[in-house]
Amino acid sequence: MKFLRKISTLISVYYAYMLEYRAEIVLWMLSGVLPFILMAVWMAASSQHNYGLSPVEFARYYLAVFLTHQMIAVWVIWEFEEDVLYGHLSHYLLQPMDPIWRYVSTHVAERFSRFPFLLLLILIFFLIYPDALWIPSIGDVILFLLTANFAFVLRFLIQYSIAMLAFYVERVVAFEDLHFLVFLFLSGYVAPLELFPDTVREIVLWTPFPYMISFPVNLLLGKEVDLVRGLLIMGGWLVIILAVNRLLWRMGLARYSAMGA
Repeated sequence: MKFLRKISTLISVYYAYMLEYRAEIVLWMLSGVLPFILMAVWMAASSQHNYGLSPVEFARYYLAVFLTHQMIAVWVIWEFEEDVLYGHLSHYLLQPMDPIWRYVSTHVAERFSRFPFLLLLILIFFLIYPDALWIPSIGDVILFLLTANFAFVLRFLIQYSIAMLAFYVERVVAFEDLHFLVFLFLSGYVAPLELFPDTVREIVLWTPFPYMISFPVNLLLGKEVDLVRGLLIMGGWLVIILAVNRLLWRMGLARYSAMGA
């Protein structure tokens, strides 16, 4: 209970902080309009060629991609790099709580602050594309929220693990740029995985990336997915990445302390 009170206090503090910069948050959300650009491209292409999805289905898919990406947005690597370079991490280490919870609280608070703007964007989308309007079932919404939050945890740990390289190099963000490119193409962000060749898709489905976008998106759209397999693969990657993260944290912290921090 004491730990939960600390987390709730951190979230409330960061939520108030985020509200002060809500205009910046809106601009940040609008910068993530790539799914709508891709939607327009695929809708135009599908009207001339048969890709297995109609223009309306592409519109729904990329709206779901946009929603999912907003829920799993992670930027911990930029914060962690700055904290290591400028010595802020030293102050956090003096507190009786692992610094990871400070970064988690920041992300959770920011998600709450962007929620009203997200609803507004959804309303505008359906006003522009009324044919794309659909009402997902309660079960699909629950599964979507469950898997999207699971995907957030997975992506957060992956990026936080890459951030551990900040103990060794000054520009660790460059590694995130490479990771993000892989994420874009293998997660279903750029194109639905249904368009991939069967062999390639089967290989990709063993990586963690499809379960950050494609998996929750298909659940929200009511498509048939192998839920048990998806959750098991996500859980397996979560265990592996968490173990790697804790190992990198201990090794990096020892190096950080040895440098006089």
